[in-house]
Amino acid sequence: MDHIVLEIGLAIGLCVLAGILSIKLKFSVIPFYILVGMAVGPHAFHWGYLDFRFINSAELIDFFGRIGVLFLLLYLGLEFSVGRLIKSGKSIAVGGSIYIGINFTLGLLFGFLTGLPLAEVLIIAGITTISSSAIVAKVLVDLKRTANQETEMILGIIMFEDVFLALYISIVSGLVLSSSSSVGGVILSALIALFFMLGVLIVGRKIVPLLNRWLDIRSNELFLLVIFAALFLIAGFAETIHVAEAIGALLVGLVLAETNHAHRIEKLILPFRDFFGALFFFGFGLTIDPTALGGAVWMALIAVVLTLIGNFIAGMLAGRSAGIPPYASAKIGLTIVARGEFSIIMANLALAGGLAAIVQPFAALYVLILAILGPLLTKESKLVFRILDPIFGFNARHERRRSPKTSR
Repeated sequence: MDHIVLEIGLAIGLCVLAGILSIKLKFSVIPFYILVGMAVGPHAFHWGYLDFRFINSAELIDFFGRIGVLFLLLYLGLEFSVGRLIKSGKSIAVGGSIYIGINFTLGLLFGFLTGLPLAEVLIIAGITTISSSAIVAKVLVDLKRTANQETEMILGIIMFEDVFLALYISIVSGLVLSSSSSVGGVILSALIALFFMLGVLIVGRKIVPLLNRWLDIRSNELFLLVIFAALFLIAGFAETIHVAEAIGALLVGLVLAETNHAHRIEKLILPFRDFFGALFFFGFGLTIDPTALGGAVWMALIAVVLTLIGNFIAGMLAGRSAGIPPYASAKIGLTIVARGEFSIIMANLALAGGLAAIVQPFAALYVLILAILGPLLTKESKLVFRILDPIFGFNARHERRRSPKTSR
């Protein structure tokens, strides 16, 4: 195909079909977007005139996908804000630290065992550590679990992950995207990234009263233009100093969340987030060569097993630290096991840095498997706990810990 407008229209149509299929099968739409992109990408099968590959529009779709990431992280920043994070409490900080500590350690160990260089190991650890807030939020709503006792911990861990992600991408992007190969140059790039992040947050919170006045705009058109200008300027500037543009978008969201206009911004950008977000996952699928996935199968399967184990243990420990019963604690780890948009962001960072080609197919398979298993395990969390409880005696130990208190 050589007509860009037609290709974009077909891409959107394919995303619609993927969405309909996901609703019918009651699965997350993310793996369907990726699979459809893989099916029509430059590496897809074609035969003579039967060539449905997206080639001419691939670069434009990739740019739309970048915009989708900006809106996604802007929206996430608006969802919790720095103030809410500070007020989230000690239990969330402890639970988040447990979750990140276990999964990040397993990711590093797995990365080193693959024999890849340090930069690739750091990318893989990032891919395997951060769960998909989009999938988790959808699952909680679909299963009507938003009021459950473990949900506060789940949302708290997601918020904790977002902060970790901001710090981690800032450091890793300084290593991967820096033009300097010296240790001093890498450290300088990382420090610049960290100072940029802290500077935006500190200055942003100081000027919240000014922002409230500046954003007091009646016209939705002009209001959106102001928000978009701030988003693209700050994200673009972040990219010029070797900080991932996604972090610039997250910082903008964190600052705007402190204003009186946060709800209006969320409402107006939601359609943009969903539209460009769909093209982001579709565009990621375009970059995957299906013939290269075979080399990453065992690597992805081993990582999936480690993630399932790490998530379950982390969920149980995080729940225990907050006094949550074992069954509810098990649901914590099983609910946030899905990986998605953030893993893909890390994989794209590896692509931009020219790292080992295996990272892309590994990330694609890993995300696909967990994007499918995550919602399924969440839905069947009761069955999973019933199978594991007689083996490990979670409830028995919980009752023994409670009994002295009860007797008193």
